[in-house]
Amino acid sequence: MTVSIKDVAARAGVSPGTVSNVLNRPEKVAGATRIRVEQVIRDLGFVRHGSASTLRAGHSRTLGLSVLDIGNPFFTDVAAGVEDVAGEHGFAVILGNSSSDKRKEERHLRLFAEQRVRGVLITPSSDDPGPLEVLRERGINVVLVDHPADRPDLCSVAVNDVVGGELAVSHLVQRGARQIAYVTGPATIRQCRERRIGAERAMQGLPPLREIRMAAMTARAGQEAAEQLVDDLPDAIFCANDLMALGVLRALLQRGVKVPDDVMLIGYDDIDFASASVVSLSSIRQPTVRLGRVAAELLLDECENPEAHAHQQILFQPELVVRESTR
Repeated sequence: MTVSIKDVAARAGVSPGTVSNVLNRPEKVAGATRIRVEQVIRDLGFVRHGSASTLRAGHSRTLGLSVLDIGNPFFTDVAAGVEDVAGEHGFAVILGNSSSDKRKEERHLRLFAEQRVRGVLITPSSDDPGPLEVLRERGINVVLVDHPADRPDLCSVAVNDVVGGELAVSHLVQRGARQIAYVTGPATIRQCRERRIGAERAMQGLPPLREIRMAAMTARAGQEAAEQLVDDLPDAIFCANDLMALGVLRALLQRGVKVPDDVMLIGYDDIDFASASVVSLSSIRQPTVRLGRVAAELLLDECENPEAHAHQQILFQPELVVRESTR
């Protein structure tokens, strides 16, 4: 027998509207009443008809999240922050992994629209605003994650990557490095470009930065990049993320190169593996979980309070973490 909202309301001694609020807007229900209704829902095994409520409301209680690479622990942590806030507000999250592929990203955005998500959080794979404008024209709110907005009518949460690149290379210069290599990903990725800008700021008066650009930002790509450096080692290597840095470290150690004695190495993101590697990795720390939480809070505020919502472009500052690889 299928349990209805009316059955839950009768057992809990409340109106069907109160049960609906517990399911959809729990913050509007007094604590004791909400707890009683939630217990009845569990006791009766009530499951809401998601598609019916979606049709009535015009949207679902889901958020779309599109990231560049879910294999990178940075984005895993961001997703955890998003999911925490979404769950606190009774929302689910649909995850799309674009792999920095614009066409794949556009497929995810179409799927989000088909599923009538309430809003979308995205780390875009390019600077093309077109796909996001299509969503907004359909009434789907958008917040940029790890990517600053260049317009006042769009919320964004990001980290200052120019400062991060400058922190990393300033540290290497202070340690005595003069010839520095930058192992990075595709030029289409904003973070790669801005981290280089910061790195070059820290190298004024020194030989030009030696760039090794790879098609992906993975540990394997880092290993391949190291093979291009090992026969003509610089004083230090700055990698655009920790996965690449860990790949560089592995390749160097396999070739008998000592880190930091022969070459210093620093990454970016400060993922958990950075401190656990055989030579602990210096890195630039970003507030990953907080990025996800704040982005989700901004999106839900825009969805629930469209008239009072004020768009914000939040820019966090990164932090240098020094470990064995540059000591």
